[in-house]
Amino acid sequence: MRTIRKWMQRITKAAAVCCAALFAVIGSAAQSTADSYYLPMGEDLRFTSAAFSVEAMEKDRDVFAYGMPGNQSTAQLKILNVIPVKTISITHTQPQSVTLCGTPFGIRMFTNGVMVVKLAEISTKDGWKNPAEAAGIQTGDIVVSVNGNPVNQNEEIAEYCRKSQGNPLSLTIIRDGSTISCTLYPAYSQSEQCYKAGMWVRDSTAGIGTLTFYDTSTGRFGGLGHGVCDFDTAELMPLRSGDILPVTISGVSKGKRGDPGELRGYFSQDEAIGQMYANTESGVYGTMSQPPEGQVVEVAYKQDVCPGEVKIYTTVDNGDPVYYDACIEAVNYHGDGEGKNFVIRVTDERLLEKTGGIVQGMSGSPVLQNGKLVGAVTHVFVNDPTRGYGIFAENMLEIAQETEEIHHFSKVA
Repeated sequence: MRTIRKWMQRITKAAAVCCAALFAVIGSAAQSTADSYYLPMGEDLRFTSAAFSVEAMEKDRDVFAYGMPGNQSTAQLKILNVIPVKTISITHTQPQSVTLCGTPFGIRMFTNGVMVVKLAEISTKDGWKNPAEAAGIQTGDIVVSVNGNPVNQNEEIAEYCRKSQGNPLSLTIIRDGSTISCTLYPAYSQSEQCYKAGMWVRDSTAGIGTLTFYDTSTGRFGGLGHGVCDFDTAELMPLRSGDILPVTISGVSKGKRGDPGELRGYFSQDEAIGQMYANTESGVYGTMSQPPEGQVVEVAYKQDVCPGEVKIYTTVDNGDPVYYDACIEAVNYHGDGEGKNFVIRVTDERLLEKTGGIVQGMSGSPVLQNGKLVGAVTHVFVNDPTRGYGIFAENMLEIAQETEEIHHFSKVA
Protein backbone atom coordinates (compact mmCIF):
# COMPACT_ATOMS: atom_id res chain seq x y z
CA MET A 1 0.00 0.00 0.00
CA ARG A 2 2.80 2.41 0.89
CA THR A 3 4.47 1.72 -2.45
CA ILE A 4 1.21 2.37 -4.34
CA ARG A 5 0.62 5.55 -2.33
CA LYS A 6 4.13 6.82 -3.13
CA TRP A 7 3.63 6.08 -6.82
CA MET A 8 0.28 7.89 -6.78
CA GLN A 9 1.91 10.89 -5.10
CA ARG A 10 4.66 10.92 -7.70
CA ILE A 11 2.13 10.67 -10.55
CA THR A 12 0.03 13.48 -9.04
CA LYS A 13 3.10 15.68 -8.62
CA ALA A 14 4.25 14.94 -12.17
CA ALA A 15 0.77 15.71 -13.50
CA ALA A 16 0.75 19.03 -11.60
CA VAL A 17 4.14 19.94 -13.06
CA CYS A 18 2.94 19.03 -16.57
CA CYS A 19 -0.24 21.10 -16.14
CA ALA A 20 1.75 24.07 -14.89
CA ALA A 21 4.13 23.77 -17.84
CA LEU A 22 1.20 23.47 -20.27
CA PHE A 23 -0.48 26.57 -18.84
CA ALA A 24 2.82 28.43 -19.09
CA VAL A 25 3.17 27.42 -22.75
CA ILE A 26 -0.41 28.48 -23.51
CA GLY A 27 0.08 31.78 -21.69
CA SER A 28 3.30 32.46 -23.56
CA ALA A 29 1.65 31.59 -26.88
CA ALA A 30 -1.27 33.90 -26.14
CA GLN A 31 1.09 36.76 -25.31
CA SER A 32 3.33 36.23 -28.34
CA THR A 33 0.43 36.38 -30.81
CA ALA A 34 -2.07 39.11 -31.59
CA ASP A 35 -5.80 39.01 -30.82
CA SER A 36 -6.80 40.26 -34.29
CA TYR A 37 -5.33 39.97 -37.77
CA TYR A 38 -5.80 41.28 -41.29
CA LEU A 39 -5.74 38.47 -43.84
CA PRO A 40 -5.16 39.28 -47.54
CA MET A 41 -7.52 37.47 -49.89
CA GLY A 42 -6.24 34.13 -51.13
CA GLU A 43 -3.56 33.83 -48.45
CA ASP A 44 -3.22 31.62 -45.40
CA LEU A 45 -2.64 33.11 -41.97
CA ARG A 46 1.08 32.62 -41.39
CA PHE A 47 2.94 32.82 -38.09
CA THR A 48 6.63 33.18 -37.34
CA SER A 49 6.42 29.87 -35.45
CA ALA A 50 5.39 26.72 -37.30
CA ALA A 51 3.84 25.43 -34.07
CA PHE A 52 0.86 27.79 -34.46
CA SER A 53 -2.17 27.09 -36.62
CA VAL A 54 -5.73 28.38 -36.90
CA GLU A 55 -9.05 26.63 -37.31
CA ALA A 56 -12.12 28.66 -38.22
CA MET A 57 -15.03 28.60 -35.81
CA GLU A 58 -17.80 26.47 -37.27
CA LYS A 59 -20.18 29.41 -37.78
CA ASP A 60 -17.51 31.31 -39.72
CA ARG A 61 -15.95 28.58 -41.83
CA ASP A 62 -17.48 29.77 -45.11
CA VAL A 63 -16.47 33.38 -44.43
CA PHE A 64 -12.98 32.28 -43.42
CA ALA A 65 -12.57 30.26 -46.64
CA TYR A 66 -14.33 32.57 -49.11
CA GLY A 67 -14.72 35.91 -47.34
CA MET A 68 -14.74 39.11 -49.34
CA PRO A 69 -12.72 42.20 -48.37
CA GLY A 70 -14.19 43.75 -45.24
CA ASN A 71 -15.73 40.48 -44.01
CA GLN A 72 -14.83 39.41 -40.49
CA SER A 73 -14.55 35.93 -39.03
CA THR A 74 -13.30 34.23 -35.89
CA ALA A 75 -10.91 31.32 -35.53
CA GLN A 76 -9.29 29.20 -32.85
CA LEU A 77 -5.53 29.62 -32.49
CA LYS A 78 -3.92 26.28 -31.67
CA ILE A 79 -0.53 24.83 -30.85
CA LEU A 80 0.44 21.78 -32.92
CA ASN A 81 -3.13 21.70 -34.33
CA VAL A 82 -4.32 20.34 -30.98
CA ILE A 83 -3.97 22.65 -27.97
CA PRO A 84 -6.36 25.63 -28.06
CA VAL A 85 -4.79 28.96 -27.09
CA LYS A 86 -7.43 31.64 -27.72
CA THR A 87 -10.03 32.90 -30.15
CA ILE A 88 -8.81 35.49 -32.65
CA SER A 89 -10.68 37.80 -35.00
CA ILE A 90 -9.78 38.03 -38.68
CA THR A 91 -10.60 40.83 -41.09
CA HIS A 92 -10.34 39.85 -44.75
CA THR A 93 -8.71 42.42 -46.99
CA GLN A 94 -6.97 42.99 -50.29
CA PRO A 95 -3.15 43.20 -50.35
CA GLN A 96 -2.16 46.86 -50.07
CA SER A 97 0.64 48.79 -51.72
CA VAL A 98 1.89 52.32 -51.03
CA THR A 99 4.49 54.73 -52.31
CA LEU A 100 7.59 54.63 -50.13
CA CYS A 101 8.69 58.05 -48.90
CA GLY A 102 11.56 58.32 -46.39
CA THR A 103 11.78 62.05 -47.03
CA PRO A 104 11.95 64.79 -44.38
CA PHE A 105 8.98 67.10 -43.98
CA GLY A 106 8.11 70.10 -41.88
CA ILE A 107 5.07 70.29 -39.61
CA ARG A 108 3.26 73.53 -38.89
CA MET A 109 0.17 72.98 -36.77
CA PHE A 110 -2.34 74.99 -34.78
CA THR A 111 -4.20 73.62 -31.79
CA ASN A 112 -7.91 73.10 -31.23
CA GLY A 113 -8.15 75.26 -28.10
CA VAL A 114 -5.03 76.39 -26.26
CA MET A 115 -2.84 74.11 -24.13
CA VAL A 116 -1.77 75.09 -20.63
CA VAL A 117 1.98 74.50 -20.49
CA LYS A 118 2.88 76.19 -17.22
CA LEU A 119 1.30 77.86 -14.18
CA ALA A 120 2.78 81.13 -12.91
CA GLU A 121 2.49 83.29 -9.79
CA ILE A 122 1.29 86.89 -10.18
CA SER A 123 2.51 89.73 -7.99
CA THR A 124 -0.57 91.58 -6.67
CA LYS A 125 -1.08 94.23 -4.00
CA ASP A 126 -2.09 91.40 -1.67
CA GLY A 127 0.96 89.26 -2.43
CA TRP A 128 1.66 86.45 -4.85
CA LYS A 129 -1.39 84.70 -6.36
CA ASN A 130 -2.05 82.02 -8.96
CA PRO A 131 -5.62 82.33 -10.28
CA ALA A 132 -5.30 79.33 -12.62
CA GLU A 133 -4.15 77.02 -9.84
CA ALA A 134 -6.93 78.30 -7.55
CA ALA A 135 -9.44 77.45 -10.31
CA GLY A 136 -8.15 73.86 -10.44
CA ILE A 137 -6.40 74.21 -13.79
CA GLN A 138 -3.44 71.89 -14.43
CA THR A 139 -0.61 71.78 -16.95
CA GLY A 140 -1.68 69.77 -19.98
CA ASP A 141 -5.27 71.06 -19.79
CA ILE A 142 -6.74 72.38 -23.03
CA VAL A 143 -8.87 75.50 -22.73
CA VAL A 144 -11.52 75.37 -25.46
CA SER A 145 -13.88 78.19 -24.45
CA VAL A 146 -14.19 81.25 -22.22
CA ASN A 147 -17.67 82.40 -21.20
CA GLY A 148 -19.07 80.04 -23.81
CA ASN A 149 -16.99 81.47 -26.66
CA PRO A 150 -14.46 79.21 -28.46
CA VAL A 151 -10.78 80.14 -28.08
CA ASN A 152 -7.90 78.98 -30.28
CA GLN A 153 -5.20 81.62 -29.75
CA ASN A 154 -3.03 82.70 -26.83
CA GLU A 155 -4.02 86.33 -27.27
CA GLU A 156 -7.71 85.51 -26.91
CA ILE A 157 -7.15 84.25 -23.35
CA ALA A 158 -5.09 87.33 -22.49
CA GLU A 159 -7.77 89.63 -23.92
CA TYR A 160 -10.56 88.04 -21.88
CA CYS A 161 -8.46 88.48 -18.73
CA ARG A 162 -7.59 92.12 -19.47
CA LYS A 163 -11.25 93.00 -20.02
CA SER A 164 -12.56 91.05 -17.03
CA GLN A 165 -11.77 93.76 -14.44
CA GLY A 166 -11.34 90.86 -12.02
CA ASN A 167 -14.81 89.45 -12.62
CA PRO A 168 -15.04 85.65 -12.88
CA LEU A 169 -14.50 83.90 -16.22
CA SER A 170 -16.20 80.60 -17.00
CA LEU A 171 -13.72 78.22 -18.68
CA THR A 172 -14.36 74.92 -20.42
CA ILE A 173 -11.32 72.66 -20.52
CA ILE A 174 -10.45 69.22 -21.83
CA ARG A 175 -8.45 66.97 -19.52
CA ASP A 176 -7.59 63.36 -20.41
CA GLY A 177 -10.47 63.31 -22.89
CA SER A 178 -13.06 64.59 -20.39
CA THR A 179 -14.76 67.99 -20.47
CA ILE A 180 -14.50 70.03 -17.26
CA SER A 181 -15.89 73.46 -16.31
CA CYS A 182 -14.17 75.82 -13.90
CA THR A 183 -14.32 79.43 -12.77
CA LEU A 184 -11.24 81.63 -13.04
CA TYR A 185 -10.82 84.93 -11.14
CA PRO A 186 -8.11 86.95 -12.95
CA ALA A 187 -5.70 88.80 -10.66
CA TYR A 188 -4.33 92.30 -11.21
CA SER A 189 -0.58 92.23 -11.89
CA GLN A 190 1.24 95.17 -10.34
CA SER A 191 4.22 94.78 -12.64
CA GLU A 192 2.22 94.57 -15.91
CA GLN A 193 -0.74 96.65 -14.71
CA CYS A 194 -3.41 94.40 -16.13
CA TYR A 195 -5.49 91.38 -15.14
CA LYS A 196 -3.88 87.99 -15.79
CA ALA A 197 -4.78 84.31 -15.48
CA GLY A 198 -1.50 83.01 -14.07
CA MET A 199 -0.85 80.44 -16.80
CA TRP A 200 1.24 80.08 -19.94
CA VAL A 201 -0.65 78.70 -22.93
CA ARG A 202 0.38 77.49 -26.37
CA ASP A 203 -1.64 77.52 -29.59
CA SER A 204 0.80 76.25 -32.21
CA THR A 205 3.95 74.24 -32.82
CA ALA A 206 6.38 73.34 -35.59
CA GLY A 207 8.96 70.64 -36.19
CA ILE A 208 10.65 68.19 -38.54
CA GLY A 209 9.94 64.50 -39.14
CA THR A 210 10.00 61.89 -41.88
CA LEU A 211 7.19 60.87 -44.22
CA THR A 212 6.54 57.13 -44.17
CA PHE A 213 4.15 56.42 -47.04
CA TYR A 214 1.70 57.87 -49.52
CA ASP A 215 -1.38 55.87 -50.49
CA THR A 216 -2.12 56.64 -54.14
CA SER A 217 -5.54 54.99 -53.95
CA THR A 218 -6.76 57.42 -51.29
CA GLY A 219 -4.38 60.39 -51.47
CA ARG A 220 -3.48 59.95 -47.79
CA PHE A 221 -0.02 60.22 -46.28
CA GLY A 222 1.30 58.92 -42.98
CA GLY A 223 4.36 60.12 -41.11
CA LEU A 224 6.27 60.26 -37.81
CA GLY A 225 4.74 57.07 -36.36
CA HIS A 226 4.09 58.94 -33.12
CA GLY A 227 2.14 62.04 -32.18
CA VAL A 228 3.27 65.67 -32.08
CA CYS A 229 3.43 66.48 -28.38
CA ASP A 230 3.96 69.68 -26.47
CA PHE A 231 7.61 70.15 -25.49
CA ASP A 232 6.84 71.21 -21.92
CA THR A 233 3.97 68.88 -20.99
CA ALA A 234 4.64 65.88 -23.30
CA GLU A 235 0.87 65.88 -23.98
CA LEU A 236 -0.53 65.24 -27.46
CA MET A 237 -1.26 68.56 -29.18
CA PRO A 238 -4.96 68.80 -30.20
CA LEU A 239 -5.05 69.52 -33.94
CA ARG A 240 -7.24 72.33 -35.31
CA SER A 241 -5.36 72.72 -38.58
CA GLY A 242 -1.92 71.89 -39.89
CA ASP A 243 0.28 72.00 -42.96
CA ILE A 244 3.24 69.97 -44.10
CA LEU A 245 6.08 71.71 -45.91
CA PRO A 246 9.27 70.70 -47.74
CA VAL A 247 12.42 70.70 -45.61
CA THR A 248 16.12 71.07 -46.35
CA ILE A 249 18.40 69.12 -43.99
CA SER A 250 21.32 71.37 -43.07
CA GLY A 251 23.18 69.16 -40.59
CA VAL A 252 23.09 66.43 -37.95
CA SER A 253 23.75 66.49 -34.23
CA LYS A 254 25.21 63.03 -33.76
CA GLY A 255 23.54 60.90 -31.10
CA LYS A 256 25.43 59.56 -28.13
CA ARG A 257 24.60 57.92 -24.82
CA GLY A 258 22.28 60.24 -22.89
CA ASP A 259 21.82 62.54 -25.91
CA PRO A 260 19.84 61.15 -28.88
CA GLY A 261 20.90 63.86 -31.32
CA GLU A 262 18.76 65.36 -34.07
CA LEU A 263 18.48 66.28 -37.72
CA ARG A 264 18.86 70.03 -38.25
CA GLY A 265 16.93 71.68 -41.03
CA TYR A 266 14.66 74.45 -42.17
CA PHE A 267 11.45 74.90 -44.17
CA SER A 268 12.68 75.37 -47.73
CA GLN A 269 9.47 77.09 -48.81
CA ASP A 270 6.45 78.59 -47.07
CA GLU A 271 3.90 77.03 -49.43
CA ALA A 272 2.33 73.88 -48.00
CA ILE A 273 2.56 70.59 -49.90
CA GLY A 274 -0.19 68.96 -47.86
CA GLN A 275 -2.67 69.34 -45.03
CA MET A 276 -2.92 67.37 -41.81
CA TYR A 277 -6.27 66.02 -40.65
CA ALA A 278 -5.08 64.00 -37.64
CA ASN A 279 -2.41 64.08 -34.94
CA THR A 280 -2.53 60.76 -33.08
CA GLU A 281 -0.39 58.62 -30.78
CA SER A 282 0.43 56.57 -33.89
CA GLY A 283 1.51 59.38 -36.20
CA VAL A 284 0.27 62.33 -38.24
CA TYR A 285 -1.97 61.86 -41.27
CA GLY A 286 -3.35 64.00 -44.04
CA THR A 287 -3.57 64.65 -47.76
CA MET A 288 -1.02 65.96 -50.22
CA SER A 289 -1.51 68.35 -53.11
CA GLN A 290 0.67 66.28 -55.43
CA PRO A 291 1.61 62.58 -55.22
CA PRO A 292 5.28 62.18 -54.28
CA GLU A 293 7.58 60.14 -56.47
CA GLY A 294 8.93 56.89 -55.07
CA GLN A 295 9.00 53.13 -55.21
CA VAL A 296 5.68 51.33 -54.80
CA VAL A 297 5.95 48.52 -52.23
CA GLU A 298 3.56 46.04 -50.67
CA VAL A 299 2.59 46.50 -47.04
CA ALA A 300 3.36 43.61 -44.70
CA TYR A 301 0.91 42.68 -41.99
CA LYS A 302 2.01 42.21 -38.41
CA GLN A 303 2.04 38.41 -38.68
CA ASP A 304 4.76 38.80 -41.34
CA VAL A 305 7.06 40.85 -39.09
CA CYS A 306 9.74 38.85 -37.27
CA PRO A 307 13.16 39.35 -35.68
CA GLY A 308 15.87 39.57 -38.31
CA GLU A 309 17.48 41.80 -40.91
CA VAL A 310 15.64 44.88 -42.18
CA LYS A 311 16.34 48.08 -44.11
CA ILE A 312 15.69 51.62 -42.88
CA TYR A 313 14.89 54.03 -45.72
CA THR A 314 15.70 57.55 -44.59
CA THR A 315 17.24 60.92 -45.44
CA VAL A 316 19.95 62.25 -43.12
CA ASP A 317 21.53 64.88 -45.38
CA ASN A 318 20.48 67.20 -48.17
CA GLY A 319 20.03 64.36 -50.67
CA ASP A 320 17.73 61.51 -51.55
CA PRO A 321 16.60 58.75 -49.19
CA VAL A 322 19.07 55.88 -48.73
CA TYR A 323 18.64 52.29 -47.54
CA TYR A 324 20.57 51.45 -44.36
CA ASP A 325 21.03 48.05 -42.71
CA ALA A 326 19.36 47.32 -39.37
CA CYS A 327 17.75 44.43 -37.54
CA ILE A 328 14.57 43.86 -35.59
CA GLU A 329 15.47 42.40 -32.20
CA ALA A 330 12.00 41.80 -30.73
CA VAL A 331 8.35 42.09 -31.76
CA ASN A 332 5.42 43.00 -29.51
CA TYR A 333 2.06 42.01 -30.98
CA HIS A 334 0.26 43.66 -28.08
CA GLY A 335 1.65 47.15 -28.61
CA ASP A 336 0.24 50.01 -26.56
CA GLY A 337 -0.69 52.09 -29.59
CA GLU A 338 2.14 54.54 -29.03
CA GLY A 339 4.52 53.35 -31.72
CA LYS A 340 6.30 50.61 -29.78
CA ASN A 341 5.53 47.43 -31.72
CA PHE A 342 9.11 46.30 -32.28
CA VAL A 343 12.66 47.03 -31.19
CA ILE A 344 15.08 47.92 -33.98
CA ARG A 345 18.87 48.30 -33.95
CA VAL A 346 20.98 50.13 -36.54
CA THR A 347 23.86 47.99 -37.85
CA ASP A 348 24.93 50.00 -40.90
CA GLU A 349 28.34 51.60 -40.32
CA ARG A 350 27.51 54.46 -42.71
CA LEU A 351 24.49 55.54 -40.67
CA LEU A 352 26.31 55.00 -37.38
CA GLU A 353 29.11 57.22 -38.62
CA LYS A 354 26.74 59.97 -39.77
CA THR A 355 24.24 60.01 -36.93
CA GLY A 356 25.33 57.58 -34.23
CA GLY A 357 22.15 55.59 -34.91
CA ILE A 358 18.60 56.91 -34.60
CA VAL A 359 18.19 60.66 -34.10
CA GLN A 360 15.25 62.98 -33.67
CA GLY A 361 13.80 63.83 -37.08
CA MET A 362 14.17 60.24 -38.30
CA SER A 363 10.80 59.35 -36.77
CA GLY A 364 8.63 57.98 -39.55
CA SER A 365 11.53 56.49 -41.55
CA PRO A 366 10.17 53.41 -43.35
CA VAL A 367 11.38 49.96 -42.28
CA LEU A 368 11.38 47.18 -44.88
CA GLN A 369 11.75 43.43 -44.46
CA ASN A 370 11.84 41.00 -47.39
CA GLY A 371 11.00 43.88 -49.72
CA LYS A 372 7.79 44.83 -47.89
CA LEU A 373 6.99 47.84 -45.72
CA VAL A 374 6.71 46.49 -42.18
CA GLY A 375 6.66 49.75 -40.25
CA ALA A 376 8.45 52.95 -39.31
CA VAL A 377 11.05 54.10 -36.80
CA THR A 378 9.38 56.02 -33.94
CA HIS A 379 11.63 56.43 -30.89
CA VAL A 380 15.28 56.24 -29.93
CA PHE A 381 16.64 54.73 -26.73
CA VAL A 382 18.24 57.68 -24.94
CA ASN A 383 20.93 55.50 -23.38
CA ASP A 384 21.64 53.62 -26.61
CA PRO A 385 21.05 55.67 -29.79
CA THR A 386 21.79 52.62 -31.96
CA ARG A 387 18.45 51.15 -30.84
CA GLY A 388 14.85 52.31 -30.75
CA TYR A 389 11.22 51.41 -31.32
CA GLY A 390 9.11 51.04 -34.42
CA ILE A 391 5.41 50.88 -35.27
CA PHE A 392 3.68 48.38 -37.57
CA ALA A 393 2.80 49.75 -41.02
CA GLU A 394 -0.52 47.94 -40.64
CA ASN A 395 -1.34 50.08 -37.61
CA MET A 396 -0.48 53.31 -39.43
CA LEU A 397 -2.66 52.45 -42.42
CA GLU A 398 -5.55 51.53 -40.14
CA ILE A 399 -5.28 54.83 -38.20
CA ALA A 400 -4.96 56.78 -41.46
CA GLN A 401 -8.27 55.35 -42.66
CA GLU A 402 -10.09 55.71 -39.34
CA THR A 403 -9.06 59.31 -38.78
CA GLU A 404 -9.84 60.29 -42.37
CA GLU A 405 -13.36 58.88 -42.01
CA ILE A 406 -13.84 60.89 -38.78
CA HIS A 407 -12.46 64.01 -40.48
CA HIS A 408 -14.76 63.54 -43.47
CA PHE A 409 -17.79 62.96 -41.25
CA SER A 410 -17.10 66.08 -39.20
CA LYS A 411 -16.85 68.16 -42.39
CA VAL A 412 -20.11 66.75 -43.77
CA ALA A 413 -21.91 67.20 -40.45
